[in-house]
Amino acid sequence: MMRRPLYRTFSSFLRERFGQRVQKITLDAGLSCPNRDEMKRGGCIYCNAAGSGTGAMSRGVDLRGQIETQMKVMSRRYGARAFIAYFQSYSNTYADLPTLQANFDAVLPYPEIVGIAVGTRPDCIDRDRLGLISSYAPQRLVWMEYGLQSASDKTLKLIRRGHDADAFIRAVRLTADFPLRICAHVIIGLPGEGMDDFLATAALVSSLPVTDVKIHLLYIVRGTELERMYRNGEYEPMDMPAYAQAAARFIAHLRKDIVVQRITGDPHGEELIEPQWALDKRQALDAVHREMELSGLVQGSLYTEP
Repeated sequence: MMRRPLYRTFSSFLRERFGQRVQKITLDAGLSCPNRDEMKRGGCIYCNAAGSGTGAMSRGVDLRGQIETQMKVMSRRYGARAFIAYFQSYSNTYADLPTLQANFDAVLPYPEIVGIAVGTRPDCIDRDRLGLISSYAPQRLVWMEYGLQSASDKTLKLIRRGHDADAFIRAVRLTADFPLRICAHVIIGLPGEGMDDFLATAALVSSLPVTDVKIHLLYIVRGTELERMYRNGEYEPMDMPAYAQAAARFIAHLRKDIVVQRITGDPHGEELIEPQWALDKRQALDAVHREMELSGLVQGSLYTEP
């Protein structure tokens, strides 16, 4: 008897769309973030100076070099022949339009790149930027990836996010006017949050025209405000069973059509402080899957129409 899928996976979505394995390559365009530059907040409490990216541009590797190197690596490792260019580091709409166009144009010489994903903040977008980004959509599948993190304004203020939940709502509704997919990034385990908060975030995501979601574990990285809080006993990271339970229920409260692109974090070992179990991604995924199976949960099984 064939087991029903627990949730709509990114890999299955890509195979349905492109008929083959599609591998993501992560790019660093050398941009920054208004949370550091304009607001002078030093970034979110969990973000270090690398901005959750590779730091490739600061090492002198331009976008073309990053693209070609990563495509070769992914081709050898996974046999991939199709790729998604993911502009990941910092806020990839935080520049003038000519700079942004030059960045995104870097993918054009490569027909193997079938998709473009643009990671940014919901307060760094407008119609002009969306118009530019959507101009790539006729030839490629294009995503906007917005960091929501939490539906709680109290939490967003605590983590120094620099915007409220309404900024995310406005960005999603504006983006829905364009031929773009919309991916929401959320974090489970933020300071002061519990199950009710996680599920409120799932409800907000499901109430909007969001097409994809990335669920991240909050882990502690060196050189961050969160590390200081941890050292001072102000924050304790989640253990794996608690995270598995929260992620399982989060997925069960999502609309069935939303593609779940990821369900855990992916920390760099040299930067990670805690929790150490986050380094074993396979074990973390298995824990979430096991929790869903034991609890009889699948994506959408606890979702209710708003």
